[in-house]
Amino acid sequence: MAAAATSCGPRAGASGCVVAAAGKDSVTSFQRRGPKASGPDGGCRRLASIAGTRPSVRNGQLLVSTGLPALDQLLGGGLAVGTLLLIEEDKYNIYSPLLFKYFLAEGIINGHTLLVASAKEDPAEILQELPAPLLNDNCKKEVDEDVCSHKTPESNIKMKIAWRYQLLPKMEVGPISSSIFGHYYDASKRIPQELIEASKWHGFFLPEKISSTLSVESCSLTHGYRRLLHFIQNIICEEGFDGSNPQKKEKNVLRIGIQNLGSPLWGDDICCTENCNNSQSLTKFLYVLRGLLRTSLSVCIITVPTHLIQNKAVIARVTNLSDTVVGLESFIGSERETNPLYQEYHGLIHIRQIPRLNNLIGDVSDVKDLAFKLRRKLFTIELYVYL
Repeated sequence: MAAAATSCGPRAGASGCVVAAAGKDSVTSFQRRGPKASGPDGGCRRLASIAGTRPSVRNGQLLVSTGLPALDQLLGGGLAVGTLLLIEEDKYNIYSPLLFKYFLAEGIINGHTLLVASAKEDPAEILQELPAPLLNDNCKKEVDEDVCSHKTPESNIKMKIAWRYQLLPKMEVGPISSSIFGHYYDASKRIPQELIEASKWHGFFLPEKISSTLSVESCSLTHGYRRLLHFIQNIICEEGFDGSNPQKKEKNVLRIGIQNLGSPLWGDDICCTENCNNSQSLTKFLYVLRGLLRTSLSVCIITVPTHLIQNKAVIARVTNLSDTVVGLESFIGSERETNPLYQEYHGLIHIRQIPRLNNLIGDVSDVKDLAFKLRRKLFTIELYVYL
């Protein structure tokens, strides 16, 4: 291989220097060093090879979608792989299951492996109730019709609220393309059965995991959480999500969904009394769970009825052990339900904490005025501010 020769002179003209390189493997200072676009040794293919993921523009962390593109935008582009998302359930548990199901439906569309854990519903029944995806461009017309059908004459009158989304760039409320990061879903329809049958999922139904012998140890809170952690750890190790046992096929992401964690259905008494006997069980569970997530290609969403937890110190510890915390506040049964200022919406959504990875503390979102509405087909999130 011949060496590169560089010559400069007063008559070099506009080019200044003439660089002659013999051999296509030589690299000069005028060439941008980067990974090969195609080839078995391309360095960037490690992240791009996993379907339904993309690297963060901030730190390069691998992201997955929550199933709600508007929520992805609020969380900095999506959920980072290896992190835990805590959903604070609304009072009547009407809207938090929707976010839970959007997360699972997004996994099925992208071919991710699912792990669904619940003490109330059979995971197989939860999958049957997932919303149907809007995958083609023609569905934008349906979305527009859905938005228009909910407009009232009062919504065209400027009352005491100036909607900020009229002044700032609008948040996405309708589908653009089937190839975008994150999909939109029709809450009025169910996901096709063939998609569920083609997906790979694991279910953990607590009543089936507890022994039929009514011993104190088998029915204890610690036993239930221990069984769930053991189940999650086995799936992560056996299917190679932790890297110890390389996956036979292309790399994949494990989406873990745990419903109503900490509720009495799990045998937890933190919702029953302020001075509970097992106040540390939930926090210990989250501590171990987050350790499993950090060392694997997995991401987890849990829903917790924080409004039932009487000990505020427990809520603070649960929040600190979560990476992302999103709270839902429904207007049902409150004064805001009949307040004309909120008649266009069904509740407020609070971004209480967003992850600041590789740091000791989490970040706090500067967006405080968020409202959500469940239309006939879509769950939308919008910004507002008082006049």
